[in-house]
Amino acid sequence: MIFEKINIWIVEDNKDYERDEIFTKRVKAGKRTYFFDVKATRSNDYYLTITESKRKIKDDNFYYEKHKIFLYKEDFGKFVEALQEAVGHVKNDLMPDFDFSQFDAEPETTESTNENNNKFGEDLKWD
Repeated sequence: MIFEKINIWIVEDNKDYERDEIFTKRVKAGKRTYFFDVKATRSNDYYLTITESKRKIKDDNFYYEKHKIFLYKEDFGKFVEALQEAVGHVKNDLMPDFDFSQFDAEPETTESTNENNNKFGEDLKWD
C-alpha cells in the first residue's frame, strides 16, 4: 500500500515538530473523527487547527480523507461567536421541538491529551 508508506515517512519526517503540538482533543463522530490541536510557532505564538478525518475504502484498501482549518488567536472570539450563533439558529429556530439534550453527555470515545500524554487512535491525522 503506497499510502501507508507515505504516512510512515511523513510521521518520521515530523518528529522534529512534535514539540509544536501543545494540546489535542479528539472527537469521534460516527465515520468521522475531529481533531482540535493547539500548536505553537517557533516564536511561542499559538494557533488552533481543526481537522476532519474520514476513513474511506478504495480497492480493498483504506485511506483517510482529511480537511483542515487553521484558526489564529485573533479570530478565536469571532469563530466561537459565529459557531454559537449558527448552532443556536438550528436549535432555536429550525428545530425548536427537537430534544438536543440526548447529545449533551460526553461520549466515551472523546479524549483529550496534552504534550505529556499524546495518544493517537486509529485515525491518524498526519498530512
